[in-house]
Amino acid sequence: MNVEVFVQNIKYYCAKKGVKPTNACKESGVGASFISDINRGQTPSVAKVQMLADYLGVTTSELLGEKMPATGEGDGPSENETLFRKLSPDLQEEALRYMRYLAAQSDKREGSGD
Repeated sequence: MNVEVFVQNIKYYCAKKGVKPTNACKESGVGASFISDINRGQTPSVAKVQMLADYLGVTTSELLGEKMPATGEGDGPSENETLFRKLSPDLQEEALRYMRYLAAQSDKREGSGD
């Protein structure tokens, strides 16, 4: 398991869902320290990876970076996913913040009855 890719994918799919990674870990039942534990070298159980993947609506293979989700244009990653993975960690964090902002704005518009 590539820890860097796994953590990056958690952040990516959390941003797509509009939830902070720590909240996703809590709400999925894997525990608030899940990402920190992985970064410190702990190997997650298959059950916990499955719980988080289920919560995020992806497969464990997608979450672990073993297989990219289908985009409707072949089996490769979408252009956005490819670009995201090329960013430095700092820029990935900035992109994730912006994606969360956009998701919140979208939620506000949908909730306003427009």
